[in-house]
Amino acid sequence: MNSIAVCFVCLGNICRSPSVEAVMRDLVERAKLADRILIDSAGTGDWHIGELPDERAQKAARKRGYDLSKLRGRQVAAADFARFDLFDLFIVMDDANAAALAAISPPEHRDKIRLLMEFATRDDSRVVVDPYFGGEDGFEKVLDQCEDACEGLLKALRAQMTA
Repeated sequence: MNSIAVCFVCLGNICRSPSVEAVMRDLVERAKLADRILIDSAGTGDWHIGELPDERAQKAARKRGYDLSKLRGRQVAAADFARFDLFDLFIVMDDANAAALAAISPPEHRDKIRLLMEFATRDDSRVVVDPYFGGEDGFEKVLDQCEDACEGLLKALRAQMTA
């Protein structure tokens, strides 16, 4: 079985992408595929480099058994495409993240950029809305979307690894 690497990308890497990273890590560990699926996250902006995820994201995640406390914000860079040629997919939360990532991506890697919600099976939303300027319910909605889409993503990754 082949290995695959995924980097989840949002704007600041303190709300959506660390949340989806934690959800996906949990699913991958429960599926006993942690040695086959490498997971990371990053933001397109530089505002929160080195910071913990937003406390509201941590609180919502803790209620569902996910731990974001070891994650720190980082910014994705053009060098990630060369250095992490191992990244098979860059999964973004919205169209603005996709555009920002495409702008720094070498042309041969742009097909690796996909929207997270493409993998959802129950929620037909196109994007994961940024909860940063909203209330705590927005962070719960993010986790709902992440859990749904990560189940579909894991299924797709399994198929890709055995192909």
